[in-house]
Amino acid sequence: MMSNMSFLSYMIRQFDEAAQAIGLSHDLCDVLRKPERTVTVSLPCRMDNGELRVFTGYRVQHNSARGPYKGGIRYHPDVTLEEVTALAMLMTWKCAVVDIPFGGAKGGIRCDPKGMSQAELERLTRRYTMAIANIIGPYLDIPAPDIYTDAQIMAWIMDTYSKIKGELAPAVVTGKPIALGGSEGRNEATGMGVAIITREVSKYLGKPLKGAKVVIQGFGNVGYMSAKLLQDMGCRIIAVSDSKGGIYSNEQLHVEKVLENKKMTGSVVNYGKAKNITNEELLELECDFLIPAAIENVITAKNADNIKASAIIEAANGPITPEADRILFEKGILVVPDILASAGGVTVSYFEWVQNLTRTKWSVEEVMANLERKMIKAFDEVLRSAKEYEVSARQAAITVAIKRVAEAVKALGNWP
Repeated sequence: MMSNMSFLSYMIRQFDEAAQAIGLSHDLCDVLRKPERTVTVSLPCRMDNGELRVFTGYRVQHNSARGPYKGGIRYHPDVTLEEVTALAMLMTWKCAVVDIPFGGAKGGIRCDPKGMSQAELERLTRRYTMAIANIIGPYLDIPAPDIYTDAQIMAWIMDTYSKIKGELAPAVVTGKPIALGGSEGRNEATGMGVAIITREVSKYLGKPLKGAKVVIQGFGNVGYMSAKLLQDMGCRIIAVSDSKGGIYSNEQLHVEKVLENKKMTGSVVNYGKAKNITNEELLELECDFLIPAAIENVITAKNADNIKASAIIEAANGPITPEADRILFEKGILVVPDILASAGGVTVSYFEWVQNLTRTKWSVEEVMANLERKMIKAFDEVLRSAKEYEVSARQAAITVAIKRVAEAVKALGNWP
């Protein structure tokens, strides 16, 4: 994970630069730099061996001017309040840049889910839900899955909250199982958003998508879905990787067979006739589109000069450091930032919320058509802003987002 304090400092610096570019007033800057609410809770949990352990949980609600707070909950041993605060701010901008009526929030529990049983995770999840039940709700704050949380965790949160309130409340969370009101297309939503943005970048750069060389770092859900969908669009996936290493083929990789290899061996490496490479080597391959879909800070000042991609689409949060970002901009490499490129997930979460509130069910075709419309509109707005202010796409995306949130804050006024 990115150094937590530096990540928060980085988010604030990004905000300050964009706020200065649009001439945001000092008082609005003060409002938007700080979260509206920060909650820290102690969570006693009975373990399977009878021991009572106390975990620490957080929920940070950054801004609600444009709608209810929205953001995932992560379970990780390195979760801190600083990290959660930075991610809550990031969610505010992500929702605003794709123009969905949510504010930003984030939650987390400091724990090691890999070392816990299902029964322990359920008890911890229900305890956490009870602790924050008075600050979440369908019209207040709608959590979602994040690192090491999933549809089952969301089902436990929904059930606990519903029992506390005395009524079924499916709209309290998104990313639920389909049987409990989850949306069709949610599993592939982030990867589909990345694929749509990559296609739009190819049009913007005047590069044909068919036959384009694509390199993807990370082969989890987002990396795999991005690879599969882009291959279906005619791209050549020439390299992918996971935490154990990468593989490269100058022709192209068969994405489904690579997935089979990963399921059988636990990694993408040692696949067929493909060449094994390191994650560092993968990032520096010559390609049309590079998609970092793994962890933060993989492109730094040390390797930015060696990047040979025509464009980078950030499927992961914060894969490029600020120093590297400047180098890439000076090199003329288009970088589509995380708050836009990876916004497919929160956009379909919004669609799930709407379906739950209206007690309707959309087909996967309806979901994907609406997602495509949202992503294309957001991409066009960001690129127009980049030209208007003569800044990078990242600065433009933050600028678009901040202007929308600031307008909402200003229109609401300050009461009492």
